[in-house]
Amino acid sequence: MSNLAQRLITGSIFVAVLVGCICWGVWSMVGLCLIITVLGLNEFYNLAVKAKAEPQKLFGIFVGAATVIIIFIHAGLHFPTLLICLIPLISMIFFIELFRKKENPFANISWTIAGLIYIALPMGMIIWNFVPYQYLAPLVDEEIFPRPYEFQKLLMLFILIWVSDSMAYVCGRLFGKHKLWERISPKKTWEGFIGGLIFTVLTAGFVAHWCFADTHTYHSEIKWCVIGFVISVTGMLGDMVESLFKRSIDVKDSGTILPGHGGILDRFDALFLSVPFAITTYWILGTILH
Repeated sequence: MSNLAQRLITGSIFVAVLVGCICWGVWSMVGLCLIITVLGLNEFYNLAVKAKAEPQKLFGIFVGAATVIIIFIHAGLHFPTLLICLIPLISMIFFIELFRKKENPFANISWTIAGLIYIALPMGMIIWNFVPYQYLAPLVDEEIFPRPYEFQKLLMLFILIWVSDSMAYVCGRLFGKHKLWERISPKKTWEGFIGGLIFTVLTAGFVAHWCFADTHTYHSEIKWCVIGFVISVTGMLGDMVESLFKRSIDVKDSGTILPGHGGILDRFDALFLSVPFAITTYWILGTILH
C-alpha cells in the first residue's frame, strides 16, 4: 500500500471516529478526551526519555487520566473544588521523586508536570466547558440551571483547527515564498499562515451566521470570528512547539499509532495549545457580548 493511500485511509477513519465521538454524546466525548490524554501523555513522556530525562511516566499518565475524570465528575461546581481535588495529586509528583533514586530530579519533575499542562489541561478544559451540568445533578449547585450538550460548538473548534491547518498548507504550496520560522519548520511560509488565518476567520463567521447566530444581532459572528483568529494563531504556534520538541531530539514523528500520520501529538499539536486560548476567549467574549 502506498503512503498516500495509507494516509487517506487512516485520515478518513480518524476523522470519522473523532466526529462520531463528539456527536454521539457526552460519554463518548469524555471517553475520547480520556483516550487522547492517556495516549498523548505516553508519547510525550517517551519523547522526554529520548531527551535524556526520566519523567514519572506511569504516575503522570495516572494523574492526567484522573484530571480528566475529576473534571468530568465535578463539572458545574466551583473552581476551588477542582483545585482541592487536583493539587494534592500533582503535588505527589514531588514526593515520588524522593524515592526514585534518579538523576536530574528537577528535569524529571518538570517533564512530568509539563506533560499534564500540555495535554491533560486542554482536555479537561474541553470537558469543563462542554459537559452539561444535568449529568451530575446531585453534585451541582441548585442555582446552576441545566443546559444541553452543544456538540456543534465543540465540533466547531475542531473544524476551525482543520481549516487553518489545511488552508495554510494549500496556500503555502500555491503562494509560499517567505519562510515563517525556518529554524523550526523550514516548509512553513508567511503566505500559508496568512491564507490559513483568513480562511479560518471567514469559516468561523460563515458557520456562526448560519448555525449560532443571535436574533437581530451579530454577536455570535463577531465572537466566532475572534475565536477563529485565536485558534489559527495559537494552533500554528502549537504546531511549531511540537516541531521544536521533535527537532531537538531528531525524530520525525511523535509516535506510530496512526499509520501515515505519526502519533497523537502529531495530530493534536494545534489543538493542545489552542484550546486554552480559544475557550478563554469564548467565555470572555460571551460575557462582554451577552
